[in-house]
Amino acid sequence: MATEVHAPTHDQAEFLRELLDAGHLIESGVPGVYGHSGVYEQVRDRLEALVSGIAGSLGAVRCRFPPVVPRRNLERNGYVGKFPHLAASIFGFNGTESEALVQGQRAAAHEDWSEFQSQTDLMMLPAACYPVYPAIAQRGPLQAGGVSIDMGGTWVFRHEPSFDPARRQIFRQHELVRIGKPEDVTEWRLEWARRGVELFGELGLDGSIANASDPFFGRQGRLLAANQSAEELKFELLVQIAGPEPTACASFNYHLEHFAQTFGLKLSDGSSVHTACVGFGQDRMVLALMRAHGLDPDKWPASVRARLLGSST
Repeated sequence: MATEVHAPTHDQAEFLRELLDAGHLIESGVPGVYGHSGVYEQVRDRLEALVSGIAGSLGAVRCRFPPVVPRRNLERNGYVGKFPHLAASIFGFNGTESEALVQGQRAAAHEDWSEFQSQTDLMMLPAACYPVYPAIAQRGPLQAGGVSIDMGGTWVFRHEPSFDPARRQIFRQHELVRIGKPEDVTEWRLEWARRGVELFGELGLDGSIANASDPFFGRQGRLLAANQSAEELKFELLVQIAGPEPTACASFNYHLEHFAQTFGLKLSDGSSVHTACVGFGQDRMVLALMRAHGLDPDKWPASVRARLLGSST
């Protein structure tokens, strides 16, 4: 059965066409998958540098992972059960020469050749922070201060095709992770929410913080979302892009002890471990800037250019 594609509003369709006509987005033939212009990437690079600069000044350690993740990790942390509609497994061929011949013939005719594919040990990475928790746990017990990680801009994939330019199947998150004592983690998340609003304001973007929940699947998922919202475990920084509602361009998430218990994160003094993450949607931020200030960064307000590009001319 074909996956339903989210239809765009008039404003979203118009903005997408403007981005395509300007060459900032390059069509792939699949909704929600685009190439980018050099100008687009220059803006994204500068956004990454800004956030990493702030994170580094606060003691974050740089760390990078590829956009795939061991399947067992997503099975362990519950993602496969909670978000089956967004998860994407990687399949590969493991058959005979005759099966390869049939597969090639069917593929050339655009017929179904999935019977010759088997699930591998990898899945597409759906959230940039997920590789961090098992990796840090492998290092052994943490010192009392815990650790802060700057993941930088990482490609992530979620199976939700759309013609809204701000809703991609594959996009980049700039993820920051905090692991430590509960009081340290909660303070860190609130501080980043404040800094996020401040940064967006410096870029000429009118952002506001709102309580939110993740798009869990099914009836049980609705209960999880209600509990998440009630406990204020997720905040989003909302910016108007192409409506009709503001778009979440950053999120601030408190996981309590979930990842600590799942992967065995421990502090050397025996204190309880909690985790939180902050995710800046780099592609949404670029789009928000282009929507607010125009498609040509050379014509953006001097204050924005100075903050982002290091130039006021």
